[in-house]
Amino acid sequence: MRIYLSSGHQYPGRIHGVAAHAVHDWLAKGLGALGHEVFYHLPERPEEPLPEGVTWCNRIPKETDLVHINHGPEDYIPDSGHPWVRIVHHHLLVRGPRRRQYMPNWIYVSKAQAELYGSLRYVHNGIDPQEFIYSGSKDDYFLFMFGGLSRAQEKGLSIALAVAKKTGIELRIAAAGGSARARRAFAAMCRAQGVVPVGEVRGRQKAELFAGARALLVPTQIPESFGLVLVEALMSGTPVIGSDNGAIPELIDSRVGFVCRDEADYIKAILNIDRIDPAACRSLAVDRFHYLRMARDYVREYETEIRDFHENLGKGTRPLSSSAC
Repeated sequence: MRIYLSSGHQYPGRIHGVAAHAVHDWLAKGLGALGHEVFYHLPERPEEPLPEGVTWCNRIPKETDLVHINHGPEDYIPDSGHPWVRIVHHHLLVRGPRRRQYMPNWIYVSKAQAELYGSLRYVHNGIDPQEFIYSGSKDDYFLFMFGGLSRAQEKGLSIALAVAKKTGIELRIAAAGGSARARRAFAAMCRAQGVVPVGEVRGRQKAELFAGARALLVPTQIPESFGLVLVEALMSGTPVIGSDNGAIPELIDSRVGFVCRDEADYIKAILNIDRIDPAACRSLAVDRFHYLRMARDYVREYETEIRDFHENLGKGTRPLSSSAC
């Protein structure tokens, strides 16, 4: 299959982009590894060599079988005459267009997210195990990680601080974004609360931080569409203690962590975290959230979209793209 995959970031996303950009790099790698020909549309030429089977481009080639977009406004529809899909990473009811504007070509990143919009189309995100460090032994700290200081409270900062104080655990907070002044103020607040601020982490530092943690705290108060940090922790052999919002219960079960509703649940989970086997966390992550698994699942969605496209052409109608779901 010849796939046009587009994104608006500088490659590689693990260095320059956000979580969604890294996911698209892994998807391109997975599609290439499965033998598909991938035309990767990025705004600038990649800084590093692209994976085998993946070629940089700046327009849709005529011989493309399917267009997969991940940039531009939500109401953007590629006018190329090809079957197309769009991956939706964020919570549209908060950030995106009105419900009537959602399209059947859209693929969500979790079942919970898809159900919010009356859809059955979803593919779980996948990551590359080689970019993370598995460790069966843990240091004596818990980790709370989020992007964007402005989102601290919706990500459950107050809950994380409260349970850390009541249980006496060492809590390390990795947070990205914000001005230099905001970062300094946040670091000072963390230290005043007896919490260790580690700032923004990427690459090897991030992998080591995940691998050493006894558990990742994810007390988010919003309906998470996915939550890539959960999968990154599990791939490192690190259990997850999360809220019951959004997709978290879909990703975490009793083998690899705890799903919590209130402060008492978080405290109980922290006190029982050593019951979780790091090897079980790694095994589940490799089985369910490997980038090759993600690529295979997208190929099935592509095949469905291509079939529907040509069936509609055979009926003399233009495939549904701009109408409501």
